Amino acid sequence: MIEKIDFHYTDDITVVNREQFDVHVRLYEGYVNSINKIDEELNTDAGRKEANTTYGKFRDLKRGETYALNGVILHELYFQNIGGKTSEPDLLTSRMISRDFGCVSDWIEDFVATAKASRGWAVLAFEQRSGRFRNVSLDSHDLGNIAYYAPVLVLDMYEHAYFLQYADKKADYINFFMSNINWDVVGERIKF
Repeated sequence: MIEKIDFHYTDDITVVNREQFDVHVRLYEGYVNSINKIDEELNTDAGRKEANTTYGKFRDLKRGETYALNGVILHELYFQNIGGKTSEPDLLTSRMISRDFGCVSDWIEDFVATAKASRGWAVLAFEQRSGRFRNVSLDSHDLGNIAYYAPVLVLDMYEHAYFLQYADKKADYINFFMSNINWDVVGERIKF
């Protein structure tokens, strides 16, 4: 069983207001409930004997498993990397980002563009096959993920993440996010 993490709004979260944050957390809790229901179903026969690539209970559960579990994980990473007291990346984080993007400001330009182009998520990730950082665009929780990567910074670009507060001002939300990254969390993730 996946336990939900209790996220609480704090004064150092400036990218969204309390109302937007609370609505977003409720959506995350729905993904936790969904993956737990799916896991419960998968612990039964779940239609394994009739499994096929076109249609069936087992196929639907497996597709739902990926979508719901990634929804849980990506939301947890997002909530953990907003807010905080450190507004700039530490020296190691800056060096690691600069190694693959030239400099931090070039990475910012690319990450903002990635976010603007994303329907679901923008993710700074360490792609382990090539050994480099990449900005990844996900159109859905389970569409666009790279098989062998570790998310370092996660930005939720679904409209539910910002629309109550920003309406159609997507760029404003992205810019406020960029100034509200919890670099301490990102720095810890980079040390993997």
